[in-house]
Amino acid sequence: MSMITKIRISIAFLLCWVLTLQGQDKKVAWQLRLDTVTIVGKRPFRDIGATKTVLDTLVLRENIANSLADVLSQSTSIFIKSYGRGTMATASFRGTAPSHTQVLWNGMSINSPMLGQVDFSLIPSYFIDDMSLWHGASSVNVSGSGLGGAITLGTGPERKKGFDLHFVQGISSYRTFDDFLRFSYAGEKWQSSTRLYFAKSKNEFSYTNYDKAQLNEDGSYNPEYEKSTNKNCQYQDFHLMQELYYDRKDGNKFSLTAWLMNSDRGVPMLTSDQREEANYKTRQEETTFRAVGGWDRTAEKLKASGKLGYTYTHMQYKYDSRVGEEQLNRMQNASSYVYSGFMSGNVEYIPSEKWMIGANLNGTFNYADTWESVDKVGYIESRPEISALATVRYRPWSRVGLAADLRGMYYNKFTPLIPAAFLDVTLWPRYGLMFKASIARNYRYPTLNDLYFQPGGNPNLAPEKGFTYDTGLEFTLKSDELFTLKGEATVFDSHIDDWILWIPTTKGYWTPRNVKQVHSYGLELKGKASLRLGEWTLWMDANWTHTKAINKSEPVSSEDKSTGKQLVYIPEYSSALMTQVSWKDFFFIYKYNYYSQRYTTSSNEMYTKRDQLGAYYMNDVSLEKRFKWKQTGVSVKFSVYNLFNEEYISVLSRPMPRRNYGFTVSINPRWGHKSN
Repeated sequence: MSMITKIRISIAFLLCWVLTLQGQDKKVAWQLRLDTVTIVGKRPFRDIGATKTVLDTLVLRENIANSLADVLSQSTSIFIKSYGRGTMATASFRGTAPSHTQVLWNGMSINSPMLGQVDFSLIPSYFIDDMSLWHGASSVNVSGSGLGGAITLGTGPERKKGFDLHFVQGISSYRTFDDFLRFSYAGEKWQSSTRLYFAKSKNEFSYTNYDKAQLNEDGSYNPEYEKSTNKNCQYQDFHLMQELYYDRKDGNKFSLTAWLMNSDRGVPMLTSDQREEANYKTRQEETTFRAVGGWDRTAEKLKASGKLGYTYTHMQYKYDSRVGEEQLNRMQNASSYVYSGFMSGNVEYIPSEKWMIGANLNGTFNYADTWESVDKVGYIESRPEISALATVRYRPWSRVGLAADLRGMYYNKFTPLIPAAFLDVTLWPRYGLMFKASIARNYRYPTLNDLYFQPGGNPNLAPEKGFTYDTGLEFTLKSDELFTLKGEATVFDSHIDDWILWIPTTKGYWTPRNVKQVHSYGLELKGKASLRLGEWTLWMDANWTHTKAINKSEPVSSEDKSTGKQLVYIPEYSSALMTQVSWKDFFFIYKYNYYSQRYTTSSNEMYTKRDQLGAYYMNDVSLEKRFKWKQTGVSVKFSVYNLFNEEYISVLSRPMPRRNYGFTVSINPRWGHKSN
């Protein structure tokens, strides 16, 4: 009997024991919570003029199998570039590169110091309680270097006192199992939460390989394409998070959150790969530990906070290959260790209802040790990174808000100051009609790999820099508790200079250079609605985006035809919709997302079918039934993914699955609960 099976049996016995302890309390165990909007004449100081998207809890908790990559692709305007099911997924915010999106977890940056990006497939949605997107210029509020935007992720304490146990078992196609367990306790001052998540999948699925044509016995090509199976793609992910919260009830709060992650994944074969699956094996393993401790002080006019954090990451990439009849030989063995220490302090002073003055200082020290043992190349480097922010918020009248930020950054050298300005004006308070505008200058310093990677690193790189302009309107319509409709339209324009691009050299390797100028502009539309009619409830969240990301650089050679063309892998149009219809204890969810065609060459020319990835429409549905027994809630859900059996790929030569299915059981016993 495997260890995982023993854990599942133990959890089942634990749940049965808990159920026997339940009293005869008839309290409702399940509630559908919908966002409510109160129309007021002013918005919070922090959000003056900001373009910000806050994701609903329903979106984060909709499916146990979802990672943040799935959440972002299905519910936001961000384009997720996925290398296949169970493999790396990165984010493109407003047509920018993955490294232009800054990601913070409980205030600490989790972007890789070496790569500059975040793999969202390694973040389970059930480990995040709060998630916000800061678009364009608004990202200066929370971080520097967000040329496209920033994403803030957070965890928080339970809102009700008592014990809580939540177990979710997911079983999906391709021998996929997802397990989630959360045990928490909330007392008068102390709160504790332990989360455990385990995912395992064989991940083998069939697909039509359009990169390979079958040969007839006479050597001619058969018009039928080869039927292939996704190989070497099994994965196993383990996550453990422990949270502690202490509220002294005198305005001081303390918190400690620790997150351990271990991932072991196969790198699947490319559809264009001509080798036999048995002749090579590629795997990537990662172990990451993150911890953040925090202190928050709230007084009548003053808010202060401090944080200390630490991150450890070990990544190992192994590539084995067989030549002839020999055994598999280790062809590549790349290992990297990253250690990061973090500290920050923040203060906000509100002398009156019209003014808010704030300051933030945070520093990170990164140490990276990377080594490839076959070719014997690597580097050991360290770098301090410091960011300071001064902010002023002013509301001269109830309908008008003004804000200004000034951020400075240091990473072995100082970047120029980063200014940002924001404005919002309430035009029609009855309908929450508001005009917003913002402008910001921003910089992003090169990653450690950009500077020191061997061979090819370029220590003379300049920071990327950009100007971003946003303007838009938002409104809110509300009728008591029956109906709510909220919409927002934003026009954005961004210019990025000294874009860092890795290009080939005559020596046979690639090197990064400041070569590109990129103009990104477009339109973002967002809407959210809820409607309650008796026992029926409708909830809907939708967005639509038009993004042009144009290369404005001078041609690097006479054969360079990329100038004036859309950047590779950036869709011009994208949209997403999520709808939930509920009746009594039945819940039906429909999710849809669309990406237009994407080019795989910088010239956008169509010489072969591989020069362009076709548009695709993804549709998922699920039906859930919830049961109430004493103080215990049980739900059973059946899901169909890729409902219309769409053939699609997100990255060239990386296959994606056709129609597949999932079944989920969730058990949530609660006892001793009282309102805080």
